[in-house]
Amino acid sequence: MRQRRTELSEAAAACRMAFGTLVLFSFCMNLLQLAAPIYMLQVYDRVMVTGRLETLVLLTLMIAAALLVFGLLDALRGTMLVRLGGWLNQRLAPIYLEASVRARLRGDAAGTQPLRDLAQVQSFIPSAGLSVFFDLPWSPLFILLIWMLHPMLGLLAAGSAVLLVVLGIANDLVTRGPTAAGNTAQIASLQQADAAIRNAEVVQAMGMLPALSERWTRENARSIEAARQASERGALLLGLTKCLRIFVQSATLGLGAYLVLQGEATGGAMIASSILLARALAPIEIAMGSARQLGLTRLAWARLQLRSRAVPPLPVRTRLPAPAGFVAFDRVTYTPPGARAPVLQGVSFRAEPGEAVAVIGPSASGKSTLCRLLVGTAEPSAGEVRLDGSEIRHWNTAELGCHIGYLPQDVELFAGTVRDNIARMGERDDEAVVAAAKLAFAHEMIQRLPQGYDTPIGDGGARLSGGQRQRLGLARAVYGGPQLIVLDEPNANLDQHGEAALAAAIGELKQRGATVLIIGHRPSTMSQADRILLLKDGRVELFAPREEALKRMRLAAATARDAVTGAVPQEASPPALPRQA
Repeated sequence: MRQRRTELSEAAAACRMAFGTLVLFSFCMNLLQLAAPIYMLQVYDRVMVTGRLETLVLLTLMIAAALLVFGLLDALRGTMLVRLGGWLNQRLAPIYLEASVRARLRGDAAGTQPLRDLAQVQSFIPSAGLSVFFDLPWSPLFILLIWMLHPMLGLLAAGSAVLLVVLGIANDLVTRGPTAAGNTAQIASLQQADAAIRNAEVVQAMGMLPALSERWTRENARSIEAARQASERGALLLGLTKCLRIFVQSATLGLGAYLVLQGEATGGAMIASSILLARALAPIEIAMGSARQLGLTRLAWARLQLRSRAVPPLPVRTRLPAPAGFVAFDRVTYTPPGARAPVLQGVSFRAEPGEAVAVIGPSASGKSTLCRLLVGTAEPSAGEVRLDGSEIRHWNTAELGCHIGYLPQDVELFAGTVRDNIARMGERDDEAVVAAAKLAFAHEMIQRLPQGYDTPIGDGGARLSGGQRQRLGLARAVYGGPQLIVLDEPNANLDQHGEAALAAAIGELKQRGATVLIIGHRPSTMSQADRILLLKDGRVELFAPREEALKRMRLAAATARDAVTGAVPQEASPPALPRQA
């Protein structure tokens, strides 16, 4: 069965023309490298015999011109490889960044590893480890020329080349396993370090650093040990390779001298064969020296291929008109990947523009999951989530995001200024930024910062308090006037004044015709709600207008309390809460 072409394979296919040009350059460069042995051959066998100075000058000018062209071609080849690596990174990095973000939403912990793998490929392309493969195919040509000078010299060159290739294959076999193991351990250690640094506050406050450091040290030690094994094994074979090359080069001179003494070869042939042998064996030795980087790049490329197949690009969908804010959940069930029990089951409700729905319920009832389904960061296992009649998954992600404001439980901000974060790291629109801040009642708070809207907030908003981050997160959510606002525990880090500002902001959003969903536990969550959705064990327990819902919940609480105190017989079950279709 033919596999679907991935972005990686398409990018590799696009490089074919460039590689064809590089092959042509390499062909010309290797032909030009014949200038040196030809020069030696002519000097020893013609100039030294005839004594003609003008011939020596002419030959010297010719080899100088040939080597100058060789240098220019070598510079062009290097420049092409550098640009090729940069082009590949620029084309694929945004794709793998998007794939990493989407994979993270599914619980994948790879993080930025695909981008590190892409950087590894980019750095390998202009290195000698890749260039040598353009020169390696010409080694047999040089050996053939040595054979033409004398069969015995050719036999020595061919035998040494075969022996070096065998050593190269052995080097790859003995280092491949440790290289792969070390690379895997290094990735794991980096992921542990990233997690520790990302949660630095918890790590420091709860004294977790020694334990985390010990775990990281064990993983890092495995990486170092595997790298040591690969390096030591490779160093032994590389040392044998160098020893063999030097010996063969000396043996070639010795054999050439013997042939000269026997009258079977000339002095020029002796020197030329030594130069040709160096050119024939150099690519093999360089390839062996680059074996580790080649192995790491091969592993990185394999991971990139797996990532391309595991997280294919999203299809480009038909552009839909801006939504008014009609939300509909129709028998929605969601089971997380790898789990058996659903988090949400058969959830149905509707919300209209200009109204606020408070989603409440005990912990682990599925409130945050409902938010993720609504904003498109998760897809339902069954049922449909619709915005203005179109399923969420039918929207282009970037276009849908423009119409949605989302404030998650943990407000994640980015390194940059206050203005950058409110503007969702997009193009500068100062008027819209200030308008969003005022709508979120964060304008005065921002003005009190050292540089106002231009204040750098650090990675993750590290220089701000929890309440300040919450206010900025709300301003970011309402930036651009989205019609659907989803607020997950928006008052988690707010004081009484902050909660009053939040209630006022929600009221303003409703007046502007936005649909607002508010997740929370506090009574203040329901102060601006028009309807209340009560979730319990992933099911809709109650969905009704606020006053009616509050009345039913008070009645249910009183009934349960009476059952506990004995006012109602213990055998009697509390009445089931009525549900609104």
